[in-house]
Amino acid sequence: MDWPDDLDGWPHREISRRVLCRPHRWHVQETGSGPTLLLIHGAGGATQSWRGLLPLLAEDHHVVAVDLPGQGFTDLGARARCGLEPMAEDLSALCAMEGWEPAALIGHSAGAAIALRMALTRPRPVLALNPALQNFEGVAGWLFPMLAKVLSMNPLSAALFTAGATPAKVRRLVEGTGSTLGPEGLTLYHRLARDRAHVDGTLAMMAQWSLDGLLADLPRLAAPLRVLVGARDKAVPPASTARACAAVPDCRITTREGLGHLIHEEAPGEVADWVRATLADLTG
Repeated sequence: MDWPDDLDGWPHREISRRVLCRPHRWHVQETGSGPTLLLIHGAGGATQSWRGLLPLLAEDHHVVAVDLPGQGFTDLGARARCGLEPMAEDLSALCAMEGWEPAALIGHSAGAAIALRMALTRPRPVLALNPALQNFEGVAGWLFPMLAKVLSMNPLSAALFTAGATPAKVRRLVEGTGSTLGPEGLTLYHRLARDRAHVDGTLAMMAQWSLDGLLADLPRLAAPLRVLVGARDKAVPPASTARACAAVPDCRITTREGLGHLIHEEAPGEVADWVRATLADLTG
């Protein structure tokens, strides 16, 4: 996406800024004061996914949300750095450069995996929303990543995807996660799906994604992991989350009925209450 004209209509654009931390040029939204919370979105999303939760948390925290490399408004500076480990390293470098010392990392879906990788290097609490912590199983284990790799190598792939991204298809995709979003949420996801650079960045992330190293390292996580799961999540089955989290020494899972994969977009007030209660419990 271009900058800054394409920010018109983007949630909380007034707190957006660009930060060059090589190899990427990051889109950052930063607001509030108090202990720092770093928000990490999932694959295919952007800062728009925190539009409801961010201002609630900023009432008593310093909140930072970023677009992952190649997604949203962050310019991808090195295509080979879209995997789990490189993105965690680059995001940690951004935090160090900006002087951010997060009291907790809050990650959604694949963003929770990035948060855990960061916490393995530098322990700090991780609050995970419907974390994607299981590799694809069976045929999908090699077929989906392989398809993503093939698509990401074809410069026309993103253009073909964006051309076919109608509002109806985007709505079906969102509903397929078990979540229900209002018109604003659907419009923003349609906007992302129509952006060639964003789709290309998401495909590159999928092509390089592997959880093998993270899953092997979870038993040595020295930081607490607190998980909030939507019982209606169809993108990441709650049972798979429970299996992965069983390896973590200090982990607690809370389940909310009636909510799906995009739990923080469906019920930002409920999620904000859970974050505050969780942080209060962790700090004693």
